[in-house]
Parts: sequence; structure tokens; C-alpha cells
Amino acid sequence: MSLGIEDIERYSRQILLQQVGGKGQEKLLASRVLIVGAGGLGAPASMYLAAAGVGTIGLIDGDNVDLSNLQRQIVHFTDDLGSPKVDSAAEKLTAINPAVQVETYHERATAGNIMDIVRQYDFVLDGTDNFPAKFLINDACYFAGIPFSHAGILRFDGQLFTTVPGQSACYRCVFGGPPPPGAVPSCSQAGVLGAMAGVIGCLQATEALKFLLGVGDLLTDRILVFDALKMSFREVKVKRNPRCPLCGENPSITELKDEEQAACDLKGAPV
Repeated sequence: MSLGIEDIERYSRQILLQQVGGKGQEKLLASRVLIVGAGGLGAPASMYLAAAGVGTIGLIDGDNVDLSNLQRQIVHFTDDLGSPKVDSAAEKLTAINPAVQVETYHERATAGNIMDIVRQYDFVLDGTDNFPAKFLINDACYFAGIPFSHAGILRFDGQLFTTVPGQSACYRCVFGGPPPPGAVPSCSQAGVLGAMAGVIGCLQATEALKFLLGVGDLLTDRILVFDALKMSFREVKVKRNPRCPLCGENPSITELKDEEQAACDLKGAPV
């Protein structure tokens, strides 16, 4: 895909970067990123990916815009209340960059539909606040061989890391399986600072852009943990678990399944 005059002007600040240039921008325009959850994390991530010129952005979310979403899900406005989140987000992304194609899936990600969707994309962002969904995304990306960015936020804390299937630790290597119901409070129970979604969602978008461009060091085999109260970041080193039930030496998980709903938003919605 060659750049036109308008493209050169729109993306000029990126094209000036030695690590991007015209060829890198062409890569972005030809790339496809899927965001599972058009909520707190997916909102800023999708907006920056659209602005950066990622050619196709997929959004999967079965929920409608609720008043309680607006404190952190910045892609949705007050006039969008009651609208499907994927439609509300798609409208804003197209307004930011009309050249970006937005593919929407107004449905919940399940074991029955996620593989067919994931396989169509180059990179996946997990923007959910739902433990079963996070493990489902992890498993689907592993089976499909698609890299993805995991992230989560709660109160004043956030974390994220990136998985490249077959090369780095997966979500199950680190966390095993979903916690028992009620073991971990959700954002709807414990609260979350709205700006936290912006910080972590933007970092997810950065990981996606780095992967698509083939530059820098991805957050593989390390978790980046953010404490907003202390305004500090720290890294936690992780590694592939040879006993991982998914990607280990003797895997027990060989197909997708929907886990029992555990601690998450009351509607199982994105953050």
C-alpha cells in the first residue's frame, strides 16, 4: 500500500521517526488489530491505533453504553447512552481517521466464535475485565499463533504484558486459571480511577504498534506494573512454565472452552 499526499501529511510526525519512515507507515496501513472489549482499555487504545493509521481495527463487545462507563471509556459520549459500544466506538474512530476500516462484532467473545475472529488479525488487545474472557483470549491466540497484549486495572493499579505464542510466557504460565468466584473484587465492586484506563490502554496500543513495525523490545516474559498513587512502574520477570496446561510440555488444554464466570464486572463487561 503506497502513501498518498494526504497520508504523508497526516502521518508526518510518525514518518519522521527513523524506526517508522514511509515503509513502516505502509506496514501500519496494511495491518489488522483486534480489540476485545470497547471499554476503558479498548477506548484509548483504539483511538491511538486509528490515529496512527492501523488499516483495520476490529472491535468485539456485546454491551451497550451505560452511564457508569463514561468516567473512563472515553470513546463513548453522553449521547451514545444505550447504543452498542462497538457502534459508538466505530463512529469515533472513523471521525478520527476516515481511512481506517472498523470491523464490529456486537457479541460476547465465546469459545464458539473467537477463533474465527482472531485468525483474521495480526495482533490482539485484551481489554476485558473478565477472568474467563482473559483466559479464553489467551488460549485462542495461542492456538491461532497470534501475539496479544494482556492488561488489567483496578483501583489505582494496572498491569500489562505481551505474549508471542511459542516464544514467551502465556497468561496461563503466570496465572494458571481463573480464580474462584468472589476471590478478587471487580471495578464495579472496588472502583477504578478513570485515568488508569488511559495510561494502560495507551501502553497496549504502543505494544501493538511496536509489534506491527517490528521495532523495540516487547513486554514479553515481563509484567509491567503501574502504581498510580506512587507514580511508579516496576517490572516482574516471568518465564514459560514447562507445566503450563496450555503451552507446556504435556498440555491438558487442547481445545477452547468457556470458563465459569468468576470475579468481574457485574455484566461481564470490559473495564
